[in-house]
Amino acid sequence: MPTSQAEAFYEREALDRFLPTACTRGPWDADSQHAGPPAALLGLAVEQRPGGRPEMRVARLTYEIMRPVPIRPLTVTTRVLRAGRSVELVEVGLTPDGGDEVMRATALLMKTAPDSVPEVSPGRQVPGPGDAPSKAFFPVPWDQGYHTAMDVRFAAGSFLESGPATAWMRMRVPLVAGEEITPLSRVLTAADSGNGVSAELDFHHYVFINADLTVGLHRHPEGEWVCLDARSMVDGAGIGLAESTLHDEKGPLGHSTQTLYVAARG
Repeated sequence: MPTSQAEAFYEREALDRFLPTACTRGPWDADSQHAGPPAALLGLAVEQRPGGRPEMRVARLTYEIMRPVPIRPLTVTTRVLRAGRSVELVEVGLTPDGGDEVMRATALLMKTAPDSVPEVSPGRQVPGPGDAPSKAFFPVPWDQGYHTAMDVRFAAGSFLESGPATAWMRMRVPLVAGEEITPLSRVLTAADSGNGVSAELDFHHYVFINADLTVGLHRHPEGEWVCLDARSMVDGAGIGLAESTLHDEKGPLGHSTQTLYVAARG
């Protein structure tokens, strides 16, 4: 059950301890979080790591999702694996009260020097959020959760259609109560939705659960909106892959991938 009533995904109880709210609840299990908010929470821990240097920027985050993240108080651990002049490697983990670690991420940070090289950012442009209508979320059996905490608009496709889709997403509440939302948090809160946005199989009959998430960013995100231009591929043996090109209103900024376990519902 939710441990905080704050109008946010989490309430900070201590420097490394967070209380989840009902906004974190995913669409499949009333007692488990959607992976987007905890992914963003680990990304925030990377940004707020002790001794962090402002010129170092997250270029890649790779998450291992060991088990569903319960809606229970969470402790975040942070460890710097390498702190070089141009590259830094940071490991962060998430452990609920009374349980084992449920999610772990390795972050690769790189030193930035603005305007030091020519900017190159090819990629397909997508219609902006102003041209994308709001469409219904697929049926969820509870009134409050991730599905109500996110504003979602589709430039192509929808949750109720199978196949590739292009969805703009915006957080309706802060990640942590009373704290400003960072641009990285906006991307990470949305990036785990690629497999749902681009589902090829009917969720009434199949599960397509991602066991990992990798987010690579060549550019720092800007603005409130994040777009997932997403598609999914599934092999008959039960392994799938969801790929999303990530955009903000300026244009493409990176990619995310999710490895999927696909099976018929029992």
